[in-house]
Amino acid sequence: MRSELASPRHWVLRDPREWVALKLPVRALVALVLLGVALLVVSALSLATGSYGVALGELMETLRGITISRAIDNVVWEFRFPRILTSALVGAMMALSGAALQNATRNGLADPSLVGVSQGAALAVVTLTVLMPDQSGALRPWAAFFGAILVALAVQGLSRTRQGGNTIRFILVGIGLSAFISSITSTMMTYGQIDRAMAALAWLSGSINAASWNDVWTLSAALAVLMAALLGISRTMSALRFGEATAVGLGAPVRLVRNVQLLIAVALAAVATSVVGPLGFVGLIAPHAAQRLAPAGIGLHLVLTAMIGALLVSGADLVGRAAFAPIQIPAGLLTALIGVPIFIALLLRSRATTTH
Repeated sequence: MRSELASPRHWVLRDPREWVALKLPVRALVALVLLGVALLVVSALSLATGSYGVALGELMETLRGITISRAIDNVVWEFRFPRILTSALVGAMMALSGAALQNATRNGLADPSLVGVSQGAALAVVTLTVLMPDQSGALRPWAAFFGAILVALAVQGLSRTRQGGNTIRFILVGIGLSAFISSITSTMMTYGQIDRAMAALAWLSGSINAASWNDVWTLSAALAVLMAALLGISRTMSALRFGEATAVGLGAPVRLVRNVQLLIAVALAAVATSVVGPLGFVGLIAPHAAQRLAPAGIGLHLVLTAMIGALLVSGADLVGRAAFAPIQIPAGLLTALIGVPIFIALLLRSRATTTH
């Protein structure tokens, strides 16, 4: 593989036989490196910060496999490391879910938590937790996927009109369905046994404090498979950016790719939600932030979106854990606080565009 600077703004990578060539914007590559550094800094702060403080030197020695004390080993390897990895993986998955959903529906306001996909997954998991607590662990991801896909199909079907899809109608149907599902979830917790209802309530707040290595392996496997699938259809996704008619004219299998995108978006949100509960607005914020930070082709845009989502949830978990210690604020509450003003701004901009 050799590289060359094609222009001041792009970097071209070619394999020796020139079968494959990638033209990458320098700005996006720089942004990717900076996001990686920021994620490492946040992760280091999360590992060192908490009710049991760990000095940076002790942390580095522990990460190198040197035992300073059994207590530090337990804190770093058994509690904080899986929590940090889980927050980063969940953030990346929710962000990618939002990016895929926005591309499939050509709706910049689409977000798995806003249009009810996360709530459908949450209702399925709460049903298992309250009614079948012995089954909840093994069946959670599958139940979450089933609940999420039902809601996604319902929103798509109810928002369609004879003239096709409509941005505001899609969002309103999603919000209405989301509220309806949330009321069912609340009813189940109200009349369920108190210990099961409390467990469901803690999970619904989007807290990552109970993350384990099993969660890390589950999320890693799901992210590896689903992100690879998403990158595999990125060329057709890129054509869809120019509209359905253009994509059809270019010979892209529009309907097939759109359905695959929806399936991937739902699966990403469902698996992430089944582990930590609903995380609001990550899928809305990250794709828009990536687009504003460094416009790029769809493949690099997805990678940037995943990195921003990972950084957002990792940062929210760190702030929620350290800002008001010993009280811990769930990461889901903080992402919602950040996301609501952004959603309103995007909604107003969408309305202005529609008006003109």
